[in-house]
Amino acid sequence: MLRTAASLALPARRQIASSVSFLLLRDSVSASKMSGHSPRVKFLGVCCKRQAPSLRRHGALPGVLLAASSLAGLFSPNIRAEQGDSAKGPVVVQPGAPGKPSRTLPPGMRATLPPLSPADVAFMQGMIMHHAQAVEMTALIASHTENEGVRSLGARISRSQSDEIKFMKRWLAARGEPISMAMPGMTDMNTSGQPMTAMPGMLTPEQMEALRKAKRAEFDRLFLTGMIQHHDGALTMVKDLFDTAGAGQDADVFNFATDADNTQRAEIRIMQTMLEKKPSEEKR
Repeated sequence: MLRTAASLALPARRQIASSVSFLLLRDSVSASKMSGHSPRVKFLGVCCKRQAPSLRRHGALPGVLLAASSLAGLFSPNIRAEQGDSAKGPVVVQPGAPGKPSRTLPPGMRATLPPLSPADVAFMQGMIMHHAQAVEMTALIASHTENEGVRSLGARISRSQSDEIKFMKRWLAARGEPISMAMPGMTDMNTSGQPMTAMPGMLTPEQMEALRKAKRAEFDRLFLTGMIQHHDGALTMVKDLFDTAGAGQDADVFNFATDADNTQRAEIRIMQTMLEKKPSEEKR
């Protein structure tokens, strides 16, 4: 019990120490009078040196210990309640509407995702496919050109679009949606064996083959013109998304689509400027 009292918060310990000290002094004085000794008490925590035998002899010490344990018991329920509250986790408070009070949400309440828009899902699935071709195009740069401007731009596009592909896959997986979309007419075959249709701006198989065969200045030209076409297609996809009723309302989709629009517009301007330079002006 003495350990319990000692483990309490400082204000509680001081209260207990003061009360126990008073009781100890009172009982010690009474015991000393009965035994004929002068009342001398040295209080340190809840220990008495010389008076302890005297107190035990006259039954005073058990009373002091009982008083200490009773005082400790007054505080322990509150402490246990506080510890129990902290073990339950943080309290979540929902702000009220203007003029309305806030309310504490129950511990079992969990956040839910907003309702899915089929257009959002199709946009993410299509953009994964779209980005994948851009990353494939940038992978050719290292072996096809020494142009530092093209290399730098390609590295930036590859990093950003690879990261965005991971984000879009996570978004779809969190909602139980497939990563790829099966569309008729595309170069690749879907699960039913039908060719799938290219997304807006994607290069045709013939354009990709020409890009693989080109070198140096010709590669630079085909890469830049092809990537501008590719970026223009992405802008079309974003526009189609926001033109669809109910689409683009999900915060993640909205932020991603607007960021992609801004980034790709800026990169289109950079590539147009690079195309306007004469080969002699470019550092190779």
